[in-house]
Amino acid sequence: MSPAALERAASLASGDRWIPAFFNLPTAIDNSRKNQTYNTPGVGTLFLMEQQLNWMNGQGGLEAMVKRTTTSSEALYGWAERTSYTTPYVADPALRSLVIGTIDFDESISADAVAATLRANGIVDTEPYRKLGRNQLRIAMYPAIDPADVEALTGCIDFVVERV
Repeated sequence: MSPAALERAASLASGDRWIPAFFNLPTAIDNSRKNQTYNTPGVGTLFLMEQQLNWMNGQGGLEAMVKRTTTSSEALYGWAERTSYTTPYVADPALRSLVIGTIDFDESISADAVAATLRANGIVDTEPYRKLGRNQLRIAMYPAIDPADVEALTGCIDFVVERV
């Protein structure tokens, strides 16, 4: 960096504006001079990321991943629209996420009880966004989740609701 750039970085850091440590240029400059990083990712994290990217690329890359999440989301939202006690939280299909589906439940059915029963039987992380305070489940449909598993989950939810 030029002397002017180094001076500007110091000037910005000494101002009244709050700057998170990971955006602090003098810290980055200091670490760079020592051939260090401020926040080094764990080697395990980098390894797992490489494995996931290799798997995604081996499946056909981004296009294939979008196809998987689209298939999963169609299964989830289609089920929610067909089922008498559920509706997709996001009403407009064009605005719905392909990777996280949030499904509202009729007030006669406790989504919390459904989530608890699912969890007790090994189906985890279906709880809703807490800040919304709604009677709903939140379903992940990431590329690594087999679309058939999303379909099976809807069957599990129906099974639980019929018995709760």
